[in-house]
Amino acid sequence: MTPTEARYNVAIVGASSLLGREVRAVIRERHFPFSHLIELEATASMEADPELPVLDIEKDEAAEFLAAQEASAGIDVAFVAAPADPAQVFLASGLPSLVIDLDGGLAEPDLTPEIAFLDRAVAPQDSVPRVRMVASAHPATMVLGALLLRLQSRAEITTAAAQVFSPASHLGPRGIEELQKQTVNLLSFQRIPRAIFGSQLAFNMLPRLAGSGSGPLESLENRVRGELGRFLGGRAPLPAIRLVQAPVFYSMAVSLYVETADILTPAKAAQALAGEPIRVTRASEKAPSQVDVTGTADILVDLIIADAGRPSGLWIWAAADNLRLAAANAVEIAENVLRTGHPGRAARGQVH
Repeated sequence: MTPTEARYNVAIVGASSLLGREVRAVIRERHFPFSHLIELEATASMEADPELPVLDIEKDEAAEFLAAQEASAGIDVAFVAAPADPAQVFLASGLPSLVIDLDGGLAEPDLTPEIAFLDRAVAPQDSVPRVRMVASAHPATMVLGALLLRLQSRAEITTAAAQVFSPASHLGPRGIEELQKQTVNLLSFQRIPRAIFGSQLAFNMLPRLAGSGSGPLESLENRVRGELGRFLGGRAPLPAIRLVQAPVFYSMAVSLYVETADILTPAKAAQALAGEPIRVTRASEKAPSQVDVTGTADILVDLIIADAGRPSGLWIWAAADNLRLAAANAVEIAENVLRTGHPGRAARGQVH
């Protein structure tokens, strides 16, 4: 980057959340052109107090408390990694020129989510509004959307069904802490906490939650279903979707079943899927898991299997780090908007 290139004041709303921390890491790794990188906490107390603690982490020192109006007025790009209600306190009195919603609750419900690594047609510069609100797709939406569109480019999909195995990290630090305590307590024959999951998740899988996490899990399933429908927009059929709570701390897995009008061999399906950031493993390699993708923005796909009882059926297993994939997508969207005025990465409408 040359000294003449533009630099921006960037805010991370909900910076102490797991997703907020990941956004901060990706911003630094990708050398995003910021002049000031500001952390804004999004807590319940924000509803009653409009003043937000601001931390200039570029200088690694606490800055003065700024009112929401003052904070938003000086910010060019805001990454929202916090629930909608606290974030709105910061954004209510004046939007930055670019707001990227990673949480899914701030943007308009009919706004099509963006997936940066899938090519889109670039909007004319004179059609780009002064203030942009961009919905960054949930990682499950990204994985399923990419798999379906790339397969559809080779053969018409007639049927699709997906199960998403969600990690504890989607419930934040409380979910991770409870899963950790459950695991330790079970091994030491002690009672396990159940406040979040409502049941034993350690060494187990749950199709639904009975604790305080039940609402977020149901909301997440609805979010993915809605996002995927808007993103696909008829370009591929919307699959039946079911979320399952998996006993893992980080990273998610997806099991996707598709049937095509014409028989698509596993080898040709693998060729259709391969391409950044998707990598299809070979038969000689071990099956990818959540462990293999942690800390990366890769989507690892296992050896594709033809269904033994249905000639046109294929089974696809994919794994991705939900936090890193979401953060990388949001930062790349910001880079694209600042460079071209459009969230897409290329000037073509094709899918690669």
